[in-house]
Order: sequence, then structure tokens, then C-alpha cells
Amino acid sequence: MGHDNVTEFILLGLFSGEEAKVACSVLFSLCYVAVLVGNLSILLTIRGSCLSEKPMYFFLSYLSFMDVCFTSTVVPKLITDLLAQRRTISYHSCMAQMFYAHFFGATEIFILVAMAYDRYVAICRPLHYMVIMSRRVCYVLVVASVVGAFIHSILQVLIVVQLPFCGPNQVDHYFCDVFPLLELACADTSLLVIAIITTTGVLSILTFVALVISYIIILSTLRTRSSQGCRKALSTCGSHITVVFMFFLPLIFTYVPAVDSVSNDKVFALFYTMIAPMFNPLIYTLRNTDMKNAMRKVWCRDTRLEGK
Repeated sequence: MGHDNVTEFILLGLFSGEEAKVACSVLFSLCYVAVLVGNLSILLTIRGSCLSEKPMYFFLSYLSFMDVCFTSTVVPKLITDLLAQRRTISYHSCMAQMFYAHFFGATEIFILVAMAYDRYVAICRPLHYMVIMSRRVCYVLVVASVVGAFIHSILQVLIVVQLPFCGPNQVDHYFCDVFPLLELACADTSLLVIAIITTTGVLSILTFVALVISYIIILSTLRTRSSQGCRKALSTCGSHITVVFMFFLPLIFTYVPAVDSVSNDKVFALFYTMIAPMFNPLIYTLRNTDMKNAMRKVWCRDTRLEGK
């Protein structure tokens, strides 16, 4: 099996109107630059300071890296397509884009779970924290995230690759994703749709519920702590909870079917491919004293060295 006579797909993009496309390409370009600058600043700050020794920031540096990779898989193509006459993508590029979008997105989900576990251990098991969250454990969690994401992504691609595509070839989305491609297959895909909903959709919901429950346990534990320690921990957890909600809710709406889902999916996809990665650096730095101090040290030190 495989693609029969379709060698390329046409991406219909976010909307059909021509007048807003230039304005949107400028807006999305600015958003993309914000994603790159914000996340790379966090990554370089953590790697250039002693924060990298703390598990929370160790995971945050990987989350920032995944944000950059995830957005770069989808957004540059979206921006160029807004200005292009023909918005085509070859069959093989389409499969590659789908693989990388799912791979980086799923890695991000698993890293968010690892971060929640780290906060749980720090607040609920503080005396054993350094033993439980050793550097080796942190690396194991990151490797497990990558392996889990790879398995998930390769399964998505294997589902689509074995389907016949004999036309039409217009994908009602701005990047190659499983559901829009299944709609174009010249075969009955109803069972595959159910399979994807039960794997990706249910996995998203279960992970989200598990994260929410873990933060409820953390917050209930914090009620017994001193007010200063409680405030700091609440601030950290608040950042995590905000990121989890921004990333997971659009994802759940995308992979749990609804009426007129594809047009809604495109809007929801904007949230987890561009808007959440753009706001993550702000969420993690604005209320985080350690991060702000580290940024001051790393970047001010660099400018002082340049001035000498």
C-alpha cells in the first residue's frame, strides 16, 4: 500500500480570503521571532548559569528547545504559504512534517509531565528531593520522553503511509496532520479515526487529568507550609498550570471530535503550535525571581565583556 498517484498536496491554509494574508504573514512572522528570541533566551540563560543544576530548570531548558523545534516545523511554511501563489508540499515532505510536529509536540507533553513530577517531589517529598530527582533520573525522564514521542509519531506516520491517495489532494489545514489527510484517503478510514481518537485523544485527556490531579495534591500540601515558602512554590506551580492549560486544552479539542471540527482544529492548532510557545517564556520568567536574576547575570556579563 501507499500513495497511489498523489505526489504532492495543496495546503488550503488558515483561511481563503486574500486581503488579510499579507497582514497575517507579518503578524505570524513577528510571533515566530518572539518564539525564537524568548525560548532561546531561556535556553541560553539556563545553560549559561548555575540554574541548569536544578531539575526544574533542566527540564525547562528542554521544554524551550522543544518549543523552538515544534514551532519551526510548522510556522515558517505557514508564513511563506500566505504569500505564495501555489501552497504545495510534496508527499514525502508532508509525511516528514507530520512526523516532526507529532514528535516535538509529544516530547513537550512528556516533559511537562516530568516537570509536574519534579514539583510534586520538591513540595511533597522535600527531604528526599535530591535523591529522587538526581541528575541521572532527570536524564532518564528526558530520554523516556523522546522515546515515547518517537513511538507515538512513527505510529501516526505508519497509519497514513499505508493509505492510498488518488485525489483530491487539497489538505484543509495549514500543515500536514493526521485527520485532514485521512479525509483525502481513497479508503474507508472510520476505524483509523476511532483508533487515533482513542490513542491521541484519550492520551491527551488522561495526561491532562493526571497533571491537574498532581497540582491539586501539591496545592493541598502547600496549605500546611510557611507563608514565604508557600508563595514561592505557588508562583512556580502557577506558571506550570498556566502552560499546561494553554497547551493541553486546544490539543484535547483537536483530537476529540466535534461538529465542523476541521475549521475549528486549525484555530486550536494555532494555540499549541504558535501562541503557547510564544507565551511560555513570559509565563516562566515574569514571576520567577531566580530566572530574572540569572538572566541579568548571564546577559549583563556578556555585554560587560563586549564593552571591555
